[in-house]
Amino acid sequence: MMDQIFVNFKHWLVVWIAWFLGFPESVQPVLSALVSIAAIILGFAGLFAVTTVLERKGLGRIQKRYGPNRVGPFGFFQPAADGLKALTKEDVVPRGADQVVHFLAPFVLVVPVFLALAVLPMGRNMVAVELDAGVLFFFAVGAATELSVFMAGWSSRNKYSLLGAMRAIAQMISYEVPLILSTVSVIMIAGSLSPSVIVEAQSGYSGVLPHWFVLTPWGVAGFILFLIAATAESNRSPFDLPEGESELIAGYYTEYSGFKFALFFLGEYIGMFGASGLAITLFLGGWHAPFPFLEWIPSYVWFFGKLLGLIALFIWVRGTLPRLRMDQLMNLAWKFMLPMTLVNLVSAAVWYFMEPGLGRWIASAVLVFGPYVLLARALFHKQHVGKRTYRYAE
Repeated sequence: MMDQIFVNFKHWLVVWIAWFLGFPESVQPVLSALVSIAAIILGFAGLFAVTTVLERKGLGRIQKRYGPNRVGPFGFFQPAADGLKALTKEDVVPRGADQVVHFLAPFVLVVPVFLALAVLPMGRNMVAVELDAGVLFFFAVGAATELSVFMAGWSSRNKYSLLGAMRAIAQMISYEVPLILSTVSVIMIAGSLSPSVIVEAQSGYSGVLPHWFVLTPWGVAGFILFLIAATAESNRSPFDLPEGESELIAGYYTEYSGFKFALFFLGEYIGMFGASGLAITLFLGGWHAPFPFLEWIPSYVWFFGKLLGLIALFIWVRGTLPRLRMDQLMNLAWKFMLPMTLVNLVSAAVWYFMEPGLGRWIASAVLVFGPYVLLARALFHKQHVGKRTYRYAE
């Protein structure tokens, strides 16, 4: 009963709205879509607010300082204060900027990332739009973010904004290739582009171990490659070169302030949530429980629990790793990530065609980890990294 409480409530709400407004039954599918849209926007906007304060507190602890602790109990009203500040802050637009394009850029970023969330199954029977090619739709609408970044950088009439936009586009296009290729292995094994079918393919257990794709050699490699590429696509540290404040001030949104800057901020976080949700769907069993004796817990609790776990991982990485150089960023994408995703496709194909057993595990693992070692050694030797010598004042 608790597992389907939101599904039943949605059906009841749609019927009640149609009755209250006097709409015919044929209008109910439209009302159902609108209710789903409202739930996604409100739910993930609330998650965005919670994540911002948790991230600031987490980074503060990592750096041995306090996070927000003034506004509200333990500082948890800080997102509300930041939101009010963004709404009331003056919107300054450069005199030479393209006013229309400058205004539209943040909306072009936010709308596609919310659309991408519509195809992710967030629980049993909890998917806003059921598409047979849902994974393809996710990447298709996500590609619009490159356009919004270019619009923001070009329309600002600022050289730092333009340089930040060019950096961002080069980075996003470079890492979009391994991001998509890392999902192809899952599509090959599941035999479908539908997120719901992919989640269903990971149902069941062998004893207490779930049939998640991440628990296979090709699956764990694909999962790691996907997370790295998703981090770069989301402009998260250590791949936050588009906004490198030491040389580009704030990158492509240097000339944005107030509510429009908040929309860029929101879009980046919702993009991170979407990428994490897709990783959960493809590799972590979706809304399925990790153990059979925990199936009684509602499915949506497992989905959002896994989502919070990946968000914590992103925060941990941001507080730990330093920013890369641009040449390191591109070398990683084209000389390591791309070959590894192609090798992982071969590993998944071997896994699919071999008979179940120890031999399949060994063959798949060798095909993944052998090229990993060779590629890593080749890239490391080309760097000519010497032993660091520390000098201290006498």
